[in-house]
Amino acid sequence: MNRTLKLLALFGAAAAVGHVGLVLATPHVLMRAAMNKLGGPDKAVNAFLFGPRTTQNSRGVVRPSPDLAYSTCVYDLSNGPVRISAAPSPDEGYVSLSVFAANTDNIAVFDTTRQPQGIVFVLAREAQKTPPGVTVVISPSDRGIVLDRRLAPNAERFAAADAARSADRCAPL
Repeated sequence: MNRTLKLLALFGAAAAVGHVGLVLATPHVLMRAAMNKLGGPDKAVNAFLFGPRTTQNSRGVVRPSPDLAYSTCVYDLSNGPVRISAAPSPDEGYVSLSVFAANTDNIAVFDTTRQPQGIVFVLAREAQKTPPGVTVVISPSDRGIVLDRRLAPNAERFAAADAARSADRCAPL
């Protein structure tokens, strides 16, 4: 009986450690896979990649909205801060930028409702030097993803959003 209790305790401890390890590792593993997928075939880093118009077959983003034009930037702060800018849409369409850390945490959100002139900020780690007078987002990780979403409910609006987002930048300072 004593041996059975010890085995059950050992199994319970192993299960608990395994569960905690899985819960802690899963966000990082999922984000690494997303960064590899969204970085494109050449594994672009610190540059926006502009997605095609969303269709019912699109799956670059999980269940993407057919009313949005998507752009992504896989960022890497290991060599210094990155400046992010998103131009407003000429038709005053909605633009939203979300910043995700390597563990999938959403660390910042910007939109043209609050910044109709366009969105500009610097993404940096805690100790990195940033220019004065600009909004700074501190990332808890060197790598992550910036997701740009623009309202584009039809082909005409997609063309306008596509033209506007060509001015978006994600580049080292």
